[in-house]
This record gives sequence, C-alpha cells and structure tokens, in this order.
Amino acid sequence: MTQALIMATLGTLFTFFMTSAGAATVYFFKREPSENITRVFLGFAAGVMIAASVWSLLIPAIDMTEEAQRIGWIPAAGGFLIGVFFLLILDSLIPHLHPDSNETEGIETNWKRSTLLVTAVTLHNIPEGMAVGLAFALGVQNGGEYAPAIALALGMGIQNFPEGAAISLPLKHEGKTSTQAFIIGSLSGIVEPIFGIAVVLIAQYITPLMPWLLSFAAGAMIYVTVEELIPEAHLGEHSHFGTLGVIFGFIIMMILDVALG
Repeated sequence: MTQALIMATLGTLFTFFMTSAGAATVYFFKREPSENITRVFLGFAAGVMIAASVWSLLIPAIDMTEEAQRIGWIPAAGGFLIGVFFLLILDSLIPHLHPDSNETEGIETNWKRSTLLVTAVTLHNIPEGMAVGLAFALGVQNGGEYAPAIALALGMGIQNFPEGAAISLPLKHEGKTSTQAFIIGSLSGIVEPIFGIAVVLIAQYITPLMPWLLSFAAGAMIYVTVEELIPEAHLGEHSHFGTLGVIFGFIIMMILDVALG
C-alpha cells in the first residue's frame, strides 16, 4: 500500500501540475482565446473523461466483479448512478458559477465571482482525483500493475491543462492580475491530490467495495461531462469545433489506456 500511496501522490500531483501549467497561460496571452479554441479545449476534456470512465473505471469494475463470480453489471450500474446523484446533490447545494454564465448555481451566497468560478472547476476535479487514486489502489490488488493507472493520470493531466487555462484567463479578463489569476486557477486543482490520496488510504479497508467506488467515480465524471463540459463546448449552438474536440480527446484517452494497459 505504501507504493500505491507514493504512486497515487505522484500521479495526482502531476494532474495538479498540469492544471497549474494551464493556469500559467495568463502570462503568455493578453486576451482570452477565441471561442473556437475554447470549444476545442472543453470538448477535448469531455472526450478524455468519457473514455477514462469506460476503459479505466467501468470495465475494471465489471471485470473485478465477474472474477469474484458475481454479476458484473450490478456494481457498475449501481455505483455509476450513486456517483451521478452525488454530483447532482453537490451541484445543487454548493454555490458556483460557470465561465460562460452570470447566473450563480447552488444555494444563494454573496461569494465573489472569482470564488464561484473556482468552486465550479473544483467540483469537476473531485471525481478526477478519486478516479486516479482508485486506479492506483486497483494496481495494488492486481499485483503492482500500475500501467492503467499511469495512463489515466496522463489523460487526466492532459485535459487539466485547458481546464486551468479556462479558469485563469477569464479571471484576468475580469481584472485580476496575472499572478492572482494564476494562483486561483492553480488552486482549483488542489482537490485532486487530496481526494486521490484519501481514497488510496481507505481502499485497503474497503476492498470488496472497489467495483462500486470505481463506478462511482465514473458516474461522477460522466455527470460533469454531460451537464457542463459538452454544453459549454457548444455554447448553445452547433459547433464542429467542440464535437471534434470530444472525438480527439476520446481517441487520445482510449489509446493511452489500451496501449499502456
């Protein structure tokens, strides 16, 4: 378990680093990127999360259950739905604001716009951190086979780069200094190592529930993808740029998982 903890720490710190790298684009861009570039980035993130949910989380959950001589789809479907409803509840309760909107979601609050924007991205990153941590915990159970977990960490890190940019660039456009926008954008990803390490620490005590937890993370990620990333990638109108971003992200994550897994 110590090795899994070290690997999960490194993996989630990598995803956090990529969020920070994306946030650092505020030092190089004087203006926000064009709508088409934003659509490609958001679509790419959505495609990565869809593929990761299937190959890195749901399929391993089904395989684990069937190896234990149980019905594979039960924890896959059950955990998936629990993850969806968990994010739905968080989405309904925690105040947050999306970059393309001026309407606050969640309970009423007087939080600043920058805080609300960071909260929105932080909600995305919770299931991502859990997914990476669970993947490394699963590697322990598979005799130290960490390649699939590394593939997942790489995929999450790649899609975190545009997410970091998507939070920091609008903040700079709204009047924050480059350094303030960078720090705020970076901090949106800090929950990934926190939740990733946390699930590794408890995984050894709840091994029978691992298929449910993997599916839970998949459901939470798909909720974020369908509820927010894909609609934002199209911004209320038909967009080939957003669609191609989804397809490209899906293919990249699929290749990473199959090639390294």
